[in-house]
Amino acid sequence: MVPHPGEVRYLLSGAFYRMAYYEWGKPAAPPVVCVHGLTRTGRDFDALAEGLADQLHVICPDLPGRGASDWLPDARLYEPPGYVQALTYLLAAINRPVMWVGTSLGGICGMQIAALLGNPIRRLVLNDVGPLVPGPAIRRIREYVGTVLPEFPNLLALEAYLRRVHAGFGKLTDKQWEHLAKISAQELPSGKLAMHYDPGIAVPIRSTLAIDTDIWPAWDKITIPVLAIRGENSDMLLPRTLERMQKSGARTLIVPEAAHAPALMDAPTIRVVREFLLAEN
Repeated sequence: MVPHPGEVRYLLSGAFYRMAYYEWGKPAAPPVVCVHGLTRTGRDFDALAEGLADQLHVICPDLPGRGASDWLPDARLYEPPGYVQALTYLLAAINRPVMWVGTSLGGICGMQIAALLGNPIRRLVLNDVGPLVPGPAIRRIREYVGTVLPEFPNLLALEAYLRRVHAGFGKLTDKQWEHLAKISAQELPSGKLAMHYDPGIAVPIRSTLAIDTDIWPAWDKITIPVLAIRGENSDMLLPRTLERMQKSGARTLIVPEAAHAPALMDAPTIRVVREFLLAEN
């Protein structure tokens, strides 16, 4: 199954930019927006989209500076408020109630939008992120997200890099790692490969103090059904955070043999996400 590419233009800091996305399923079906993590792209959700597209219209954007979306001239704009602004243009273009699946940064954006008055999100899946982002997890991410992209002689070398820095994705097959490498790569003028994102996205996180970030006030405004997914060994969504989310009404799922963040490529996890999104209450 091949996704259909699209784009939406959004206004940010006095200029218009293009945000690319990928569509799966029939446009008349209920829409679900899937938003990726910090250094990833919308194609991360290929497996999940294939598992949903028979009944849902799956829309997977590349956040600004990633994949096929425009890079921003000012790296300071690569922060959640700018991402949320771009995503609201996508939501306006959809112009219907939506469901939301967000991995890490994509989940943070989802929480912030779901906390707003009049927002269109009706169900929210948070993949390995919650209303408390621990400082040590931020520090770990800062260590591998540099302002200069590493270069690779070939796809196998890039795949080896992904296996190392994204070991937390879980127990993936060789074919799945190969797929992730293909969708992660951009070819440089030299003929070498690099990750498919603007290295400027690292500037804000590398200039941020690696301390706990508390977004419980936004969480407390969310009244829709929530499914919180945690990698069994995650340093991002801590057990005590997940327990508090569960006590406030969230459904939970722990993915074994994963850390930050489960890839959402295995059949059992896809089945749980599907059942949650298609539930009537």
